[in-house]
Amino acid sequence: MNRKIKLIWDFYGEKAEKTADHHVIHLREFMEKHKLELLDSGIASAADFHFMAFLTVQEKDVITVRDAVKPQRAFVVE
Repeated sequence: MNRKIKLIWDFYGEKAEKTADHHVIHLREFMEKHKLELLDSGIASAADFHFMAFLTVQEKDVITVRDAVKPQRAFVVE
């Protein structure tokens, strides 16, 4: 169980980029508060008016993060 999992939150609309960027701040704070290892985080654009906030975490931490901050989707990156 040492795979890396990317968790994703989708945002749509004219303010999607700003919202996703702000969401990442809170996700990082959550990881720090709960002393969980953060492998990567940031935002990405899928299309005009569609931005994603993401965290990459160890598989062992997925349940904790999922239950608390409810990502829309996730996938294995390694």
